[in-house]
Amino acid sequence: MPKSLVTGGAGFIGAHTVNELLAMGHEVVAFDDLSGGFEDYVNPDAVFVKGSITDHALLEKLFEEHKFDYVYHLAAYAAEGLSHFIRRFNYTNNLIGSVNLINESVKHKIKCFVFTSSIAVYGAGQLPMLESTIPQPEDPYGVSKYAVELDLKTAHEMFGLNYVIFRPHNVYGEYQNIGDRYRNVIGIFMNQLMQGKSLTVFGDGLQTRAFSYISDVAPYIANSVNIPAAYNEIFNIGADQEYTVLELAETVMEVLNIKGEVRKLDARNEVMHAYSDHSKAIKVFEIKEGTFTSLKDGVEKMAVWAVKAGARESNTFSNIEILEKLPPVWLEKK
Repeated sequence: MPKSLVTGGAGFIGAHTVNELLAMGHEVVAFDDLSGGFEDYVNPDAVFVKGSITDHALLEKLFEEHKFDYVYHLAAYAAEGLSHFIRRFNYTNNLIGSVNLINESVKHKIKCFVFTSSIAVYGAGQLPMLESTIPQPEDPYGVSKYAVELDLKTAHEMFGLNYVIFRPHNVYGEYQNIGDRYRNVIGIFMNQLMQGKSLTVFGDGLQTRAFSYISDVAPYIANSVNIPAAYNEIFNIGADQEYTVLELAETVMEVLNIKGEVRKLDARNEVMHAYSDHSKAIKVFEIKEGTFTSLKDGVEKMAVWAVKAGARESNTFSNIEILEKLPPVWLEKK
């Protein structure tokens, strides 16, 4: 029976990946510091270990004890906009923590290292974004993700560590931390509406994104280690259809049957249009045309879970390193 480590295993994509791996017959260790995830999201058939990927001594013990076959590295603090203002935190967690994992994977001869990067690596490049596009990230989060991609490539060339890199985008669904005010706009909108608050939108709301339902992403991440053609390759993964943020707001209000007000804030520094081409993933993973979940269907599924789970208090990030140009809304008490 294969044994897999899932970092961020109590988080959103991580918890779903744990479920997929268990269904595939893997033994799974879910590793998470619970900074953004919740232990009750972890399938009880998995072994849960609380800890941080920045703790290299703990990782050494974990790898020595469990003798993993595969590593699925999903732990990250994925807030592109906020990353400008938490640079040290971003690079410590998203880059140095990843290097700790790569070191142990090399030392313990892991069969394959699966890494969730992000389309944040592309920056404001050509649309749709292609894996062949030379990344030009525009925020520290994207820089850290791209740096890990490059480090995996060098680890493969130097030590033979196999990898699969995914660049998912705007993933949403059950288990998302809807109380996080800095990332995951669908969860933010649902949480605001359930608390009777206005929906906060930066700028004119005409930014476009392709929102990807979790069930159209997690199964391919989990199964990638069984696809030889995926090894040492990079894949965009997610939905094709892009929507404006205002269109998204209308969809969420319609699904929840709550008419809220849209509160437009000053524009922030962000990529205005971001969506990618998925033809490579469709070919390698044999994804059938028309199988991706529509935005409305996905939001409806998430809403059932969110209403049952209830609104969550939205706390401010406690370790802001730079205040200059920080959007004031991110410091508001809620």
